[in-house]
Amino acid sequence: RRQKMTARLLRKILVLLFLGLFGVLEATISCRNEEGKAVDWFTFYKLPKYQDKESRKTGLEYLYLDSTTRSWRRSKQLMNSTKSVLGRTLEQLYQAYASKNNSTAYLMYNDGIPKSLNYSSKYGHTKGLLLWNKVHGFWLIHSIPHFPPIPEEGYEYPSSGRRYGQTGICVTFKYNQYEAIDSQLLVCNPNIYSCSIPTTFHQELTHIPKLCARSNSSNIPRRRLTTLQSAQGQKFLHFAKSKSFPDDISAAWMAQQLKTHLLAETWQRNKSVLPSNCSLPYHVYNIKAIKISGQSHFSSSKDHAKWCISKKGARNRWTCIGDLNRSPHQAFRSGGFICTQNQHIYQAFQGLVLYYENCNQTW
Repeated sequence: RRQKMTARLLRKILVLLFLGLFGVLEATISCRNEEGKAVDWFTFYKLPKYQDKESRKTGLEYLYLDSTTRSWRRSKQLMNSTKSVLGRTLEQLYQAYASKNNSTAYLMYNDGIPKSLNYSSKYGHTKGLLLWNKVHGFWLIHSIPHFPPIPEEGYEYPSSGRRYGQTGICVTFKYNQYEAIDSQLLVCNPNIYSCSIPTTFHQELTHIPKLCARSNSSNIPRRRLTTLQSAQGQKFLHFAKSKSFPDDISAAWMAQQLKTHLLAETWQRNKSVLPSNCSLPYHVYNIKAIKISGQSHFSSSKDHAKWCISKKGARNRWTCIGDLNRSPHQAFRSGGFICTQNQHIYQAFQGLVLYYENCNQTW
């Protein structure tokens, strides 16, 4: 009888230990899916308003793909919901802010800050958010102006983000990757509008505390390329260029570095868009239209997204998501792209290309 009681007690202890461990894992700072579960990475494509015939035409519908799925799926949530993928992920920021925990840091940046109509070319054409502790964190890179609100205001999606298409990618990283991210952010020169970097991080991270304090650095590299690894081992390359590298990042650097022809989707609202470039060994072609499904498609002039992929049939299949448009003006802006050879991400974005502009004709 005593043995049975001991066995039951041991089982209870093991269950409590398991639940405790599970709770720790669930509490880890990470990208989150729409159920609030931790994922290694996710990417989204917010659809333009009035352009998708199958949608409710609110400008809040989006496509979603993460590390546990294989292809795009249309979200059942709207982007302004706290149950959307961005709402679930940013919930961790609001919880950390409310707890006033000195073991957590965050950095929010956008060249178009929330509740402001001013866009400063002094800073990089960059938009994103980082949240981390000494174990894990995530980096969200997106194209949405005026987003997200400062932590004390909670989650909200801006009305200005409805009209055009928008993209983003979130990657979960272990803390040992943040030293490399720290150097990339220096080159990107983000316009930081809210941040908290407790002193416990100042020894390992040289630049982020200074960026948070808006302390100017006179020694910024022209460009910097680094390899990053997600928490579960997915490899990424991050390209960061400063304004002292006055050229189109996709044609002058990324395509040549990746050794692949690229199809590029960036905002083509006016005539200042750079034409497709075939002057270098590896070419960059402007995507002109995006297809969602069947007859549903929209023009690149309705798309504020920034991404590029290897041309179909290429040996090196890359997908890059980032900050900069193919524009003469933005050749003089700092910013970057994060790139991956993940086959599911590539296939998802490749399937969106309806047609693109060659250097002499449209295909």
